Amino acid sequence: MIVETERLRLRRITPLDAPFMVDLLNEPAWLRFIGDRGVRNAADARAYLEKSYLAGYARDGFSMFLVERLADGAPLGVCGLMRRDTLDDVDLGFGFKADHRRHGYAHEAALAMLEWGHETLGLRRIIAITDPENVASMALLEKLGFVDEGDLELSGDAVPVRLFGWASTPG
Repeated sequence: MIVETERLRLRRITPLDAPFMVDLLNEPAWLRFIGDRGVRNAADARAYLEKSYLAGYARDGFSMFLVERLADGAPLGVCGLMRRDTLDDVDLGFGFKADHRRHGYAHEAALAMLEWGHETLGLRRIIAITDPENVASMALLEKLGFVDEGDLELSGDAVPVRLFGWASTPG
């Protein structure tokens, strides 16, 4: 376990989470706003986890974490911090299954990640990027205290993303 909140547990994802990840990575909102990762079955999910999230744990000590509901252990989505080669700062990311949106879980998990990143990792600035059409994500980022810093073109992407920045307050 990395973080526990009033209703949630955030923990490292393992290959055993592959079936859930197949479902999550094929959610219509994930495909539209985050992108198709080519994950269609558990073997694809395990390979994706190995080269992305598990590699992040090994390299940085953090990555995306599985978000589980404390009451019953149900997996709800993912939330975490990632270091990307194309960005100068650590990036907050999140994605939840459709039936677990609009319950405050993303806000609760993301807030816990910001606190953990600041207090445990010593991060003073965290960024987030989102599709400019993802109104729900932008609203959540603003609610978390992120500031819209405008469009950003990532190398290799024809479509710009919206960049948001969060800075811890001194003290």
